[in-house]
Amino acid sequence: MTPDPTVATFLQALADTPETVISAHLVRRGLGRAIWTGDPAHFQAAWVQSIHDPGEPCGYGEDAAALWALLQTLDGWKYPNVSATVAPELAHLMEQALGIPYRLYADVYHTLTRPAPVIPHPNVRLLTLDDLPILEKSEVASWCGFGGPAGLLREGCAAAPIVNGQIVGLAQTYAITEHHADIGIGVLEPYRRQGYALAACALVCQAVQAIGSTPVWSTGEDNHASLRLGQKLGFIETSRRLYLIPTKD
Repeated sequence: MTPDPTVATFLQALADTPETVISAHLVRRGLGRAIWTGDPAHFQAAWVQSIHDPGEPCGYGEDAAALWALLQTLDGWKYPNVSATVAPELAHLMEQALGIPYRLYADVYHTLTRPAPVIPHPNVRLLTLDDLPILEKSEVASWCGFGGPAGLLREGCAAAPIVNGQIVGLAQTYAITEHHADIGIGVLEPYRRQGYALAACALVCQAVQAIGSTPVWSTGEDNHASLRLGQKLGFIETSRRLYLIPTKD
Protein backbone atom coordinates (compact mmCIF):
# COMPACT_ATOMS: atom_id res chain seq x y z
CA MET A 1 0.00 0.00 0.00
CA THR A 2 1.39 3.42 -0.99
CA PRO A 3 0.67 6.17 1.57
CA ASP A 4 -0.69 9.52 0.44
CA PRO A 5 1.95 12.24 -0.17
CA THR A 6 1.52 13.84 3.25
CA VAL A 7 1.93 10.54 5.06
CA ALA A 8 4.87 9.68 2.82
CA THR A 9 6.51 12.95 3.86
CA PHE A 10 5.92 12.07 7.51
CA LEU A 11 7.44 8.62 7.04
CA GLN A 12 10.50 10.15 5.43
CA ALA A 13 10.89 12.48 8.42
CA LEU A 14 10.42 9.55 10.79
CA ALA A 15 13.48 7.93 9.17
CA ASP A 16 14.30 4.25 8.81
CA THR A 17 15.81 3.05 12.10
CA PRO A 18 15.50 0.02 14.37
CA GLU A 19 13.20 2.09 16.61
CA THR A 20 10.83 3.12 13.81
CA VAL A 21 10.55 -0.04 11.71
CA ILE A 22 7.29 -1.26 13.27
CA SER A 23 5.62 2.15 13.18
CA ALA A 24 6.63 2.79 9.57
CA HIS A 25 5.50 -0.68 8.54
CA LEU A 26 2.08 -0.25 10.14
CA VAL A 27 1.43 3.15 8.58
CA ARG A 28 2.70 2.22 5.13
CA ARG A 29 0.49 -0.88 4.98
CA GLY A 30 -2.64 0.71 6.38
CA LEU A 31 -2.42 -1.26 9.62
CA GLY A 32 -1.77 1.82 11.74
CA ARG A 33 -2.60 5.52 11.86
CA ALA A 34 -0.19 8.41 12.27
CA ILE A 35 -0.98 11.82 13.70
CA TRP A 36 1.40 14.72 14.19
CA THR A 37 1.62 18.41 14.93
CA GLY A 38 3.44 20.83 12.67
CA ASP A 39 4.84 20.28 9.19
CA PRO A 40 4.99 16.51 8.50
CA ALA A 41 8.53 16.99 7.20
CA HIS A 42 9.60 18.57 10.50
CA PHE A 43 6.94 17.44 12.97
CA GLN A 44 6.95 18.70 16.55
CA ALA A 45 5.32 15.59 17.97
CA ALA A 46 3.83 12.45 16.45
CA TRP A 47 2.12 9.22 17.44
CA VAL A 48 1.68 6.00 15.51
CA GLN A 49 -1.07 3.68 16.74
CA SER A 50 -1.83 0.17 15.55
CA ILE A 51 -5.42 -0.23 14.37
CA HIS A 52 -5.73 -3.77 15.72
CA ASP A 53 -3.72 -3.24 18.93
CA PRO A 54 -4.20 0.43 19.92
CA GLY A 55 -3.02 0.10 23.51
CA GLU A 56 0.68 0.78 22.91
CA PRO A 57 1.07 3.80 20.61
CA CYS A 58 4.60 4.94 19.77
CA GLY A 59 5.42 8.62 20.17
CA TYR A 60 8.15 10.53 18.35
CA GLY A 61 9.61 13.93 19.14
CA GLU A 62 11.15 15.51 22.22
CA ASP A 63 8.45 18.02 23.18
CA ALA A 64 6.67 16.38 26.12
CA ALA A 65 3.84 18.92 26.24
CA ALA A 66 3.12 18.51 22.52
CA LEU A 67 3.21 14.73 22.83
CA TRP A 68 0.78 14.78 25.75
CA ALA A 69 -1.65 17.13 24.00
CA LEU A 70 -1.64 14.94 20.90
CA LEU A 71 -1.93 11.67 22.83
CA GLN A 72 -5.18 12.87 24.37
CA THR A 73 -6.78 12.89 20.91
CA LEU A 74 -6.23 9.12 20.54
CA ASP A 75 -8.68 6.48 21.73
CA GLY A 76 -7.79 3.17 23.34
CA TRP A 77 -4.23 3.92 24.43
CA LYS A 78 -2.85 2.41 27.65
CA TYR A 79 0.93 2.22 27.59
CA PRO A 80 2.54 4.89 25.41
CA ASN A 81 6.06 4.26 24.16
CA VAL A 82 8.49 7.17 23.69
CA SER A 83 12.18 8.01 23.65
CA ALA A 84 14.14 7.59 26.86
CA THR A 85 14.95 11.31 26.94
CA VAL A 86 11.37 12.60 26.84
CA ALA A 87 9.75 9.83 28.92
CA PRO A 88 10.36 11.27 32.44
CA GLU A 89 8.87 14.67 31.57
CA LEU A 90 5.92 13.12 29.74
CA ALA A 91 5.25 10.82 32.69
CA HIS A 92 5.26 13.85 35.00
CA LEU A 93 2.72 15.69 32.82
CA MET A 94 0.48 12.63 32.67
CA GLU A 95 0.65 12.11 36.43
CA GLN A 96 -0.34 15.73 37.03
CA ALA A 97 -3.23 15.56 34.58
CA LEU A 98 -4.57 12.11 35.47
CA GLY A 99 -3.64 11.79 39.12
CA ILE A 100 -2.08 8.39 38.43
CA PRO A 101 1.58 7.57 39.05
CA TYR A 102 3.46 6.11 36.10
CA ARG A 103 6.54 3.89 36.00
CA LEU A 104 9.00 3.60 33.16
CA TYR A 105 9.65 0.23 31.50
CA ALA A 106 12.42 -0.23 28.95
CA ASP A 107 11.79 -1.49 25.43
CA VAL A 108 15.22 -2.73 24.31
CA TYR A 109 16.31 -2.66 20.64
CA HIS A 110 19.02 -4.82 19.09
CA THR A 111 20.43 -5.32 15.60
CA LEU A 112 22.25 -8.20 13.94
CA THR A 113 25.12 -6.85 11.85
CA ARG A 114 27.26 -10.00 11.61
CA PRO A 115 26.14 -13.01 9.55
CA ALA A 116 23.24 -14.88 11.13
CA PRO A 117 24.21 -18.25 12.55
CA VAL A 118 23.38 -21.48 10.75
CA ILE A 119 21.37 -23.63 13.18
CA PRO A 120 19.74 -26.54 11.33
CA HIS A 121 16.89 -28.42 12.93
CA PRO A 122 15.09 -31.34 11.27
CA ASN A 123 11.64 -30.01 12.17
CA VAL A 124 12.23 -26.35 11.23
CA ARG A 125 12.12 -24.79 7.76
CA LEU A 126 11.19 -21.65 5.87
CA LEU A 127 7.53 -21.39 4.86
CA THR A 128 6.17 -20.77 1.38
CA LEU A 129 2.71 -19.99 0.04
CA ASP A 130 2.17 -23.73 -0.25
CA ASP A 131 2.11 -23.78 3.57
CA LEU A 132 -0.76 -21.29 3.80
CA PRO A 133 -3.44 -23.91 4.62
CA ILE A 134 -1.57 -25.26 7.65
CA LEU A 135 -0.50 -21.78 8.79
CA GLU A 136 -4.11 -20.60 8.72
CA LYS A 137 -5.08 -23.52 10.96
CA SER A 138 -2.27 -22.90 13.43
CA GLU A 139 -2.76 -21.10 16.72
CA VAL A 140 0.18 -18.87 15.82
CA ALA A 141 -1.42 -17.45 12.68
CA SER A 142 -2.92 -14.49 14.54
CA TRP A 143 0.59 -13.22 15.31
CA CYS A 144 1.20 -12.15 11.72
CA GLY A 145 2.02 -8.49 11.07
CA PHE A 146 0.97 -8.29 7.41
CA GLY A 147 -2.78 -8.31 7.87
CA GLY A 148 -2.85 -12.10 8.05
CA PRO A 149 -0.94 -15.26 7.14
CA ALA A 150 -1.30 -14.83 3.37
CA GLY A 151 0.18 -11.35 3.48
CA LEU A 152 3.08 -12.58 5.58
CA LEU A 153 3.95 -15.38 3.16
CA ARG A 154 3.64 -13.13 0.11
CA GLU A 155 5.43 -10.05 1.39
CA GLY A 156 7.49 -11.13 4.37
CA CYS A 157 9.43 -14.11 5.58
CA ALA A 158 8.55 -16.85 8.05
CA ALA A 159 10.03 -20.06 9.39
CA ALA A 160 8.34 -22.61 11.58
CA PRO A 161 8.75 -25.85 13.48
CA ILE A 162 6.36 -28.39 11.99
CA VAL A 163 5.40 -31.39 14.11
CA ASN A 164 3.02 -34.09 12.83
CA GLY A 165 1.99 -31.80 9.99
CA GLN A 166 1.13 -28.89 12.30
CA ILE A 167 2.87 -25.54 12.73
CA VAL A 168 3.67 -25.23 16.44
CA GLY A 169 5.65 -21.97 16.37
CA LEU A 170 6.39 -19.05 14.09
CA ALA A 171 9.40 -16.83 13.50
CA GLN A 172 8.54 -13.98 11.19
CA THR A 173 9.40 -10.59 9.84
CA TYR A 174 6.82 -8.79 11.92
CA ALA A 175 7.63 -5.48 10.24
CA ILE A 176 9.73 -4.49 7.23
CA THR A 177 11.12 -1.20 5.95
CA GLU A 178 13.68 -0.55 3.23
CA HIS A 179 16.65 -1.16 5.52
CA HIS A 180 15.34 -3.06 8.55
CA ALA A 181 13.15 -6.01 9.48
CA ASP A 182 11.79 -6.57 12.98
CA ILE A 183 11.82 -10.25 13.91
CA GLY A 184 9.04 -11.80 15.99
CA ILE A 185 8.87 -15.29 17.47
CA GLY A 186 6.27 -17.39 19.26
CA VAL A 187 6.26 -21.10 20.10
CA LEU A 188 3.35 -22.94 21.66
CA GLU A 189 4.00 -23.91 25.28
CA PRO A 190 4.30 -27.71 24.86
CA TYR A 191 7.02 -27.23 22.23
CA ARG A 192 9.28 -24.74 23.97
CA ARG A 193 12.85 -25.44 25.12
CA GLN A 194 13.46 -27.77 22.18
CA GLY A 195 15.58 -25.44 20.04
CA TYR A 196 12.72 -24.51 17.72
CA ALA A 197 12.79 -20.76 18.36
CA LEU A 198 16.54 -20.47 17.83
CA ALA A 199 16.53 -22.46 14.58
CA ALA A 200 13.48 -20.68 13.15
CA CYS A 201 14.76 -17.20 14.00
CA ALA A 202 18.16 -18.01 12.49
CA LEU A 203 16.48 -18.92 9.18
CA VAL A 204 14.48 -15.68 9.12
CA CYS A 205 17.55 -13.61 9.96
CA GLN A 206 19.47 -15.29 7.14
CA ALA A 207 16.66 -14.50 4.70
CA VAL A 208 16.52 -10.87 5.83
CA GLN A 209 20.27 -10.44 5.42
CA ALA A 210 20.11 -12.10 2.00
CA ILE A 211 18.04 -9.19 0.70
CA GLY A 212 20.42 -6.62 2.20
CA SER A 213 18.35 -5.67 5.26
CA THR A 214 19.31 -5.58 8.94
CA PRO A 215 17.41 -7.81 11.38
CA VAL A 216 16.03 -6.01 14.45
CA TRP A 217 15.16 -7.62 17.79
CA SER A 218 13.07 -5.65 20.30
CA THR A 219 11.81 -6.87 23.64
CA GLY A 220 11.02 -5.80 27.20
CA GLU A 221 13.82 -5.27 29.67
CA ASP A 222 12.71 -8.18 31.87
CA ASN A 223 11.85 -10.63 29.08
CA HIS A 224 14.92 -12.67 29.89
CA ALA A 225 14.05 -15.57 27.60
CA SER A 226 13.78 -13.24 24.61
CA LEU A 227 16.94 -11.39 25.56
CA ARG A 228 18.88 -14.66 25.83
CA LEU A 229 17.54 -15.82 22.47
CA GLY A 230 18.63 -12.59 20.81
CA GLN A 231 22.10 -12.92 22.32
CA LYS A 232 22.44 -16.49 21.05
CA LEU A 233 21.61 -15.24 17.55
CA GLY A 234 24.27 -12.54 17.78
CA PHE A 235 22.07 -9.46 18.28
CA ILE A 236 23.69 -6.47 19.97
CA GLU A 237 21.75 -3.83 21.94
CA THR A 238 21.63 -0.49 20.14
CA SER A 239 19.08 1.64 22.01
CA ARG A 240 16.13 1.78 24.37
CA ARG A 241 12.74 3.41 24.38
CA LEU A 242 10.43 3.54 27.38
CA TYR A 243 6.87 2.52 28.03
CA LEU A 244 4.86 4.65 30.46
CA ILE A 245 2.85 2.24 32.57
CA PRO A 246 0.31 3.31 35.21
CA THR A 247 0.98 1.79 38.60
CA LYS A 248 -2.78 1.68 39.16
CA ASP A 249 -4.65 0.14 36.23
